[in-house]
Amino acid sequence: MRRWKKVIAWLGMVAVGLVFCGCAQDSNGSTLRGSIQIAGSTSVQGLAEELAAEFMARHPGVKIDVAGGGSGAGIKAAQTGTVDIGTSSRELQPEEKQVKEFLIAKDGIAIIVHRDNEVNDLTLDQLRKIFSGEITNWREVGGDDAPIMLVVREEGSGTRGAFEEMVLGEGETIPAAALVQNSTGAVRTAVAGNPDAIGFISAGMINDQVKAVTIDGVAPSTAAILDGSYKIARPFLFLTKEEPQGLTQAFIEFVLSPEGQRIVGESFVPVGN
Repeated sequence: MRRWKKVIAWLGMVAVGLVFCGCAQDSNGSTLRGSIQIAGSTSVQGLAEELAAEFMARHPGVKIDVAGGGSGAGIKAAQTGTVDIGTSSRELQPEEKQVKEFLIAKDGIAIIVHRDNEVNDLTLDQLRKIFSGEITNWREVGGDDAPIMLVVREEGSGTRGAFEEMVLGEGETIPAAALVQNSTGAVRTAVAGNPDAIGFISAGMINDQVKAVTIDGVAPSTAAILDGSYKIARPFLFLTKEEPQGLTQAFIEFVLSPEGQRIVGESFVPVGN
């Protein structure tokens, strides 16, 4: 009898230990363990990393790895199932829609210039002409007499794809002379270091190194992105090959929950409850 009392006491101590070690449970009462691989848009990458860090803090048995590579790579990885979650910062083309889509946030694409640039506002048509190579000098849009240096993302980038779709006309392309950078941060750094540069980045990535110009008098604010008055806006998407199950499902549910959307709202526009 004494032996069984010891066993029962030991089991009780184990149960208490599990509570204090933070081993969280899912909605079915099962402890969450395992790993998730996420890859794709570098614009979504930072947000996904923040969401993953919070989820892992709540669930110590979970490991989430987040990588970039661009939206095109994220879409392909989701289609083939080489990652659990692919990410995209642009709408999917009809031929890309063989995946499950989850809208986790909205984002505006901000047009940034050097802080000393006198230009504070551009029309959407002026922006189109600048990035198609029709306008090549800042004096043509109210700035100094200086050549405009275009700083853009690489082909396959969701930011670039969304920008081209929303700003450039049919058949128009960004000039080959544009300086190409492979991440949002690199575009921002390049513009911050060149008084004649102009580029485009996620509105959530604006900092005091650069200046965001208004477009047709509208700044890329949360309210303007939500109500549609800021015209250069895009979705942030999570993509899975099939209907998510288990750990992947639990993470996506967290991202769309009030707690996850609170994190989204710190830098981007939340879309959940």
